Amino acid sequence: MSSGFNQQEKRMSIQDLTALIPDGASVALGGSFLHRGPFAFVRELVRQKKANLEIIKQSPGYDIDLLCRAGVAKRARTGIVAMEGNFGLAPNYRKAIEQGELELEEHACATLTAGLRAAAFGIPFQPCAGIHGSHLVEINDWKQLEDPYGKGDPVWVIPAIQPDFAVIHANEVDKQGNVRVLGTAHWDHIMSRAAKSVLVVAERLVDSEIFEAQPEVTLIPYFMVQAYAIVPQGAWPGSCWPQYEIDYPAVERYLENGSDALQAHLNAAPEVMQEHVE
Repeated sequence: MSSGFNQQEKRMSIQDLTALIPDGASVALGGSFLHRGPFAFVRELVRQKKANLEIIKQSPGYDIDLLCRAGVAKRARTGIVAMEGNFGLAPNYRKAIEQGELELEEHACATLTAGLRAAAFGIPFQPCAGIHGSHLVEINDWKQLEDPYGKGDPVWVIPAIQPDFAVIHANEVDKQGNVRVLGTAHWDHIMSRAAKSVLVVAERLVDSEIFEAQPEVTLIPYFMVQAYAIVPQGAWPGSCWPQYEIDYPAVERYLENGSDALQAHLNAAPEVMQEHVE
């Protein structure tokens, strides 16, 4: 998966990185719920008024809620969707579904992962256990195959899901584009292998020697990364361990109704504040 970029050209501003996403693209977003999501990138999608995007994520929340609130997302393939226990369901996402503004291909987290694995492995489908008796198989018209070895029950198979882009928020990146995540990687690994292109937002730029000292910690190697941006606190109002925790008051303010509340939230984002300082 060649990036097509020279190493020195990979670093971009968050604005230029987001501009790589065309209207109508399918975008897999890393992280989980309010934890280490590429939220600065998501906000920039809103600022650039992107349209008709398909969002792919096993456990979205704030990100897909914001994209529905701003009318950016048109279609979604998701598992569980919520703002987490403190805030309940994602209200703008739910409203978009109810009003027919967002087309949903509903998944379990495991079935979406199976579809991404199929794309990553270059095969048309992937077996998935644990969905016998679920209405998801009827809703999505998934197929069932007999065990060709005659040793087990029939198994449901999930068609391949290949996003145009995977967008990952990471702790560290070096100038070549090697990516490291500290703590749980969630589903970022399989997203990066399934997508046609990988874009990265990182907390900080580090020397390549850090990656060379512990190569086994590299989540995504440089040759899979098309481009990256450095945005400290780019996962706000979510967490990015061990740098910072969830900003619960900021999430509460985001959930206030009205266009003024939305604009105030966008204006208060760290990437905006950093621009003002610079």
